[in-house]
Amino acid sequence: MDFWIIAGVTMLIGWAWITFTTTAPGWVHLFLTAGVFLIIWRIVVRGTPDPVDPADNSKPKPRR
Repeated sequence: MDFWIIAGVTMLIGWAWITFTTTAPGWVHLFLTAGVFLIIWRIVVRGTPDPVDPADNSKPKPRR
């Protein structure tokens, strides 16, 4: 697992704990926003293929 996904899940757990056990101030809800953002961002980045150099595709690779 990626470090940032773990950080996002930790933020969501912390947000839930603080929200449901105390009278959470407004800034605590930033943990919800940041946690969801981190999880979605890292899932999208993990699925993105690396860019390919067009010059590499112009010449066929020699056969051995």
